[in-house]
Amino acid sequence: MSQGILVFIEQRDGQIRKASSEALSEAVRQAAKMNEPVSAVIIGAGAKSATAEVSKFKPAKIYTVEGDDFVSYSTEGYAAAIADAVAKADPKFVFAAVTSLSKDLMPRAAARLDAPCVSDVSELRASGAGFEAVKPMYSSKTLGIFEFNSPLSFVTLRPNVFPANEPDTGHQAAVEELTVKPEKIRAKVTATHTAEGQKVELSEAAIIVSGGRGIKGPENWPMLQNLCDVLGAALGASRAVVDAGWIDHGHQVGQTGKTVSPQLYIAVGISGAIQHLAGMSSSKVIVAINKDPEAPIFKYANYGVVGDVMEVVPKITEEVRKLHENN
Repeated sequence: MSQGILVFIEQRDGQIRKASSEALSEAVRQAAKMNEPVSAVIIGAGAKSATAEVSKFKPAKIYTVEGDDFVSYSTEGYAAAIADAVAKADPKFVFAAVTSLSKDLMPRAAARLDAPCVSDVSELRASGAGFEAVKPMYSSKTLGIFEFNSPLSFVTLRPNVFPANEPDTGHQAAVEELTVKPEKIRAKVTATHTAEGQKVELSEAAIIVSGGRGIKGPENWPMLQNLCDVLGAALGASRAVVDAGWIDHGHQVGQTGKTVSPQLYIAVGISGAIQHLAGMSSSKVIVAINKDPEAPIFKYANYGVVGDVMEVVPKITEEVRKLHENN
């Protein structure tokens, strides 16, 4: 009989994603309520070296998959590895964090195993002996509530919504290496060209500063980057400025960009179109800076500043810098 939760841990060169530690922590909390085990699967180069860090979040068992077929990511190869881990662990659920990679992988793995997949879940509510999943739908205008009645179900969890547990350095999970031979992989990564990234991953950032057309031009991004630097924040953008070519699409927040749930979201010169709100409305605190007092963003903001962003943002940056210097 299937039991417990298997968590896919995303890692790069042995370093696990913060969002994966959150997904694993939530799995441990939910499994404790059901009195069932938690296991984890780590795939790709560096999987073995990541087991020590993953073990701190208290899974009972960790499966690792490495080899020539997993040096670079491929949907078919990783889906085969997930399927083998499921066969070993026999879980009721497979959890993963919502990332660019998991958006591609988890639906494929679920389809391979003829299992349902509920993506971008923002809450797990107690229901009977288990839980039900809640996710925003239709540009966050409504919530969908999903019950599970399948022997196996896949669930992806929104980053920065489910807190990570405190690591337990004393916990030692059992580790098992799986030998996976995927069927013919029809598409492989042959080269990776990495653009200059920002210091903080946008989807996992606790603080985000996003700019829109109100910053007046791409030459003013350094002004927002200065604020990001003093706050330890990630730099985001609205679709309008991405479409205008002011900044790379990797910074876009919104329905066709990244969905984020930071502790603090600062919207600078962003009007508040529905498309943008769909990507950041679950932020814990929203601060809007806009010279138009009728801008829709103010209806959703916890705090609003009506003023010229070219004057307001440098002043905020300077005040935050002073606070750091005095502490």
